[in-house]
Amino acid sequence: MGYGLYLYGIFPAPGPQGLAITGLDQQPVQAQQVDDFVFLYSEAQQERYLASRKNLLGHERALEQAMQAGYRTLLPLQFGLIIADWGDVREQLTTPHRDSLQHLFSKLDGKREVGIKIFWQQDSELQMLLEEKPDLKAQRDNLEGKNLSMDEVVSIGQAIERALAEQKQSIIQAFRARLNPFAVEVVENDTLTESMIYNAAYLISWEAEPDFGAQVEDLDQQFSDRLTIRYNNFTAPYNFAQLDRLG
Repeated sequence: MGYGLYLYGIFPAPGPQGLAITGLDQQPVQAQQVDDFVFLYSEAQQERYLASRKNLLGHERALEQAMQAGYRTLLPLQFGLIIADWGDVREQLTTPHRDSLQHLFSKLDGKREVGIKIFWQQDSELQMLLEEKPDLKAQRDNLEGKNLSMDEVVSIGQAIERALAEQKQSIIQAFRARLNPFAVEVVENDTLTESMIYNAAYLISWEAEPDFGAQVEDLDQQFSDRLTIRYNNFTAPYNFAQLDRLG
């Protein structure tokens, strides 16, 4: 068995049947039932997998291909999880956490995760802000060529910063108002870059995705000259069912 078994995710029994997909290191992905749960796994070819882009994508691809094959109720496991044998899984996961796992399956039944990331150009937004607020622009312009006190400089800077923050929140609120009604649950994650202003995941019904996607398209047209929107309409539900590493 080499280095053990690499785990991707968990399905309710009977789980995937006859999947023809490959996982990390081009190993065939298989299904193993443990009690009432079915684990997606492949034989590990390394003692430890580095979280490289290639490996992360390989992990996610295995889960997504299983979902695309019709096995939609899925609990994705954290990247890099390797076990020695199925006894470890029974002892550390399926026996002590049976009720929690069943609860998660119930929560996810008929649901899918979609995600939105919103980016803006702060310089452009600042210019738009100053055009819309001539008083603020006049204060900013007065900075040029004058010996202002530190308090004056700080005061004007804070006023601009507050106005930009309000502008950002108005954009975010527009997205919340249009998208949140479709969601059973919403997770707002940290922004990852300076230009990213919003990063959210939504748990919606599978049937609601076309309408949800149409709302994203409308928002994209509404803000087309100001924002870049990245919409991920197909992913394993990490934000709503992620399980911690075993042991």
